[in-house]
Amino acid sequence: MHRHPFPEPLPRNLLVGPLVAAVLALLGGPPAKAEEGGGGTLLLRHGGGAPVEAPRLAADAAIAVSGPTARATITQAFRNTTAEWVEGTYLFPLPEDAAVDAMRLVVGDRVIVADIRERQAAKRDYEAARAEGKTAALTEQQRPNLFTNAVANIAPGETVLVQIQYQQSVRRSGDTYSLRLPTVAAPRYSPAPPPVQRTADGPAEPDPVPDRHAITAPVLDPARHAPINPLTLSVDLKAGFTLGAVTSATHAITVEAPSARERRIALTDGATAADRDFELTWTPAPGTAPAIGLFRERKAGADSVLAVVTPPAAALPAAPPPRDVIFVIDNSGSMGGTSIRQAKAGLLAGLDRLRPGDRFNVIRFDDTMETIFPDLAPADDGHLAEARRFVASLEARGGTEMLAPLRAALRDADPEGTGRVRQVVFLTDGAIGDEARIFSAIAQERGRTRLFMVGIGSAPNGHLMRHAAELGRGTFTQIATVDQVADRMRDLLLKLESPVVTDLAATFSEEAEASPAALPDLYRGEPVTIAARMRNATGTLTLTGRIGGQPWRTVLNLDEAETGTGIGIGKVWARARIGEAETARITGRMTAEAADAAILRLALEQGLTTRLTSLVAIDATPRRPAGTRLARTDLPLNLPAGWDFEALFGRDLPQDPVSTRPGRRAEHGPAELIPASTRSISLPQTGTASDLLLLTGAGLLGLALLLRARLPRVAP
Repeated sequence: MHRHPFPEPLPRNLLVGPLVAAVLALLGGPPAKAEEGGGGTLLLRHGGGAPVEAPRLAADAAIAVSGPTARATITQAFRNTTAEWVEGTYLFPLPEDAAVDAMRLVVGDRVIVADIRERQAAKRDYEAARAEGKTAALTEQQRPNLFTNAVANIAPGETVLVQIQYQQSVRRSGDTYSLRLPTVAAPRYSPAPPPVQRTADGPAEPDPVPDRHAITAPVLDPARHAPINPLTLSVDLKAGFTLGAVTSATHAITVEAPSARERRIALTDGATAADRDFELTWTPAPGTAPAIGLFRERKAGADSVLAVVTPPAAALPAAPPPRDVIFVIDNSGSMGGTSIRQAKAGLLAGLDRLRPGDRFNVIRFDDTMETIFPDLAPADDGHLAEARRFVASLEARGGTEMLAPLRAALRDADPEGTGRVRQVVFLTDGAIGDEARIFSAIAQERGRTRLFMVGIGSAPNGHLMRHAAELGRGTFTQIATVDQVADRMRDLLLKLESPVVTDLAATFSEEAEASPAALPDLYRGEPVTIAARMRNATGTLTLTGRIGGQPWRTVLNLDEAETGTGIGIGKVWARARIGEAETARITGRMTAEAADAAILRLALEQGLTTRLTSLVAIDATPRRPAGTRLARTDLPLNLPAGWDFEALFGRDLPQDPVSTRPGRRAEHGPAELIPASTRSISLPQTGTASDLLLLTGAGLLGLALLLRARLPRVAP
């Protein structure tokens, strides 16, 4: 580990981002609702000890899009407002395909660059540094889209910055490109562990969520406390083609246009609560959409190649084959609020698109499940009317036991097909902790069924939704707001009715390690994306398949690939290969030992955070005086926007702003938030120069606003 000035010149967003985040942290973010007698201060209990004031947290996201990939820097500012030394742990989400490869810990004028190490070794080194009084940070992956940061030995009155960087690919569907940044880790339902006992046939079943304590955190009740953890965000968009519309359906944004091919995007309000996914979409100017995107990047003596190809659309057949469609709707507690309304509207739209000759059924689930008809019913007026009444009556409640309804939907009484298309449309926020069981069931039981996942709400589990759709050879659609229901369900239902591109295969003329190894079926407007690594990107890539029953073939000359530097294709390729190895382990196509060996080799070679590797940064000099208490806390999270706290955790709660209700949250370990008005002890007050800090923060914000006002703006 190093202790030195910045090892290389930092890009502008890496320097400005921490300043903005630090100022927000000093000012405390959005004003909290004043509790009676307490002024809104958040206190944390942990391990039965005395309550400790929660550290403040603010974050800044700076994202640079370069053609097919994006590079993001997330800066988290941990502000210790107490007179005690503190260790803070924060649970946060990232995109499901994020290749996390760098972390810096900034303490005052010292910058400590993290190393990638095997997970257990990184954990031991962090814990040793914590015990020695050294400031240290540890970034661990809990799921491909869920991470934790632990920061030890934050001094009284001190702000510590943790900067994380990752690479990801840009999504494309038809002529629309998109980028998504999750900002809050939604509470996840974890099925109860089995009894700890042996049976006549051997040991009891393993815990479906063995790491349940690692994927939970205190959750604020929005009825009792204002949002915390403010987020600032900027995007530097260089699309590689002339741009048309640049929009966000989830946040108000300002858009500047330095050139026809570039945009600079920021949040209109400057800072926002971290309580929903940020989504940005852009389209090419008319007539400029690339049919084929072919890119290459050379690094460490090898070429990485990324090909994005949209096959030509096939005409709809005159008489589409009859379909058997099973709709599954999640009505668990996490779907309370606007989510259940979105899901019900989406399902009703699906019912409206059924045709004479189709058959259907509807399954609803929480911690129970119910099927409206005993078997598939004809899509006639009587059965459709009964289904609409059933859907209209649904309310959000209970836990999220997803495995049983999934298996019921996949169960096929006619596995040979007899000329009917079988499809499952699954509407959920995916807020569960037992993803591995879901993936395994899909891989083993999908048969001829195609599974279409519809992610509902402001913070769906993208890892579950996207990967389940890939395993089920369907597609993933996200509906973040009620306004998106009609358009996005229409696009999805058109895919269900459209012929697919089948029997896809990719062949390189030269030796290459390609991902995915097996290409999926494609639906109308869906591109095929292939990442590969090879010694030299020469020769050709041939794609073949069948569209509407007719052969299709295209040949790409790799010598004509657009050459880029710093666009991170190699990281994207490695992350995809790691994901394939994880899937092979879960579904039994690779032994656990072989999969782990492949994942560890790629992670250490590419410097990536995975299930088996972590980033750890440790300052060289002990700072906390020997014998001084270290208060340990889990930082609280906002409830995702639109969620109903009482539907999620129940109404019989003590008067505190978070829930520790079993089933949704872990049964042991996490800190518990209590409102300041209920505290019965006096905490030591911080000894910082608060007036000076407030004046400094106000001055910096005023300067930023003045500079921003002088910059030209272009409306989106």
